Amino acid sequence: MMKTISVYFCLLFLLVGRFVIGQEVVTVKGKLLDDKSSEPIPFASIYLKNEALGTTSNTEGYFVFHIPVENESESVVISAMGYSSIEKKPSSFSNNEQIRLIPQINQLDEIQLSASKDKVLTAKDIVKRAYKSIDENYPSEPYILEGFVRDLQKEDDAYVEYLECAAKFKYQGTQVKRGPSIELLGVRNNSIAEKHPWNKNQERKNSLIDLVEDDFVRFDYGPILGKKGWKYEIESILTYDNRSVYKIKGVEKPFQTATLYIDAESFAFVRMELTRKAINNRSWRRRFTNGALQVYYNVVFEYREYKGKMYLKYQKEEDHWRIFKGLESNKVLFVKYPKKELFINNIIVDDVTDHAFSRNMDIGSSIENQAENFDVAFWATYNIPRRTAEQSQVLRDLQKINE
Repeated sequence: MMKTISVYFCLLFLLVGRFVIGQEVVTVKGKLLDDKSSEPIPFASIYLKNEALGTTSNTEGYFVFHIPVENESESVVISAMGYSSIEKKPSSFSNNEQIRLIPQINQLDEIQLSASKDKVLTAKDIVKRAYKSIDENYPSEPYILEGFVRDLQKEDDAYVEYLECAAKFKYQGTQVKRGPSIELLGVRNNSIAEKHPWNKNQERKNSLIDLVEDDFVRFDYGPILGKKGWKYEIESILTYDNRSVYKIKGVEKPFQTATLYIDAESFAFVRMELTRKAINNRSWRRRFTNGALQVYYNVVFEYREYKGKMYLKYQKEEDHWRIFKGLESNKVLFVKYPKKELFINNIIVDDVTDHAFSRNMDIGSSIENQAENFDVAFWATYNIPRRTAEQSQVLRDLQKINE
């Protein structure tokens, strides 16, 4: 919440085959609050106007944004779903500043009538139109996203894992139905406690692969299709980046609900959330042979417009698994709660083939087994969401256990 000038004199050094150039930055910090309720605003976008570089506020509304000194004269845009955006110069951020955003809800009738000259669009019409507009709204050319992943896991009430890492994701156009190539840039924290024998003996999946294999837009599935069985309803019209966005609730009984945020002008999917919940202990999937039964699944995708196309800004995947003693057993050993979040802080769309990228990640190995030496200069200026008080305590507890 204070503005500082951070200068790093490590101009150039070599770390395990990768050159890292230290840079001089201006760092701005703050806390975002709802102007009416004074509640914190989570997952807001904080980025340089007309630039790709940005960061995200945490669930407590706090953010930290490192800005290269050559960009310190540019405006910082702060934007959150349901609020009017604001712009501030880096020099205008003050000590201990609390930044209040004004809630903005638009009139539904006016937006519906302006969207179509022929008829008032229904919720399902809007979803289908957004689906048909994917090729127009999402990139068709290769691009690179750079970001930060936070991976936590609980067994019952106890945390057993906390992992943080940075990576680059090299994608082909949205029409190419495959995930990205990945360059692992570094691991910031890697704290794993002793796990339940069942959990310990299971194959440990690569956190990044587990995240990118879910993508509604690229892999053409989920509530965005507007297919038979899904019922949709327009809940409200919100503001995002000073544009009107439909908030549409979707239900496919008995297990699935969704919330879709669709730009009222371009019909781009701005944010998507899907939740599956078991009903009366009956899940949407059969129990696995190892005794695992998924009883809750929640995935969120949020996008940011850059140079006329929509790029991923934030992704979350959260699951609840009941672990039984075996396929036919009714004895629950424990409940597993994995949660992964991806925060994109940079978008590369120009000269992608010439951009420095090394596909160095072993997809068959867990991230903690690929951790290299800690790069102090890299992490000092890398844009990541600030830890919450709870996350900091979880990390301290796990580090204490490991010690």
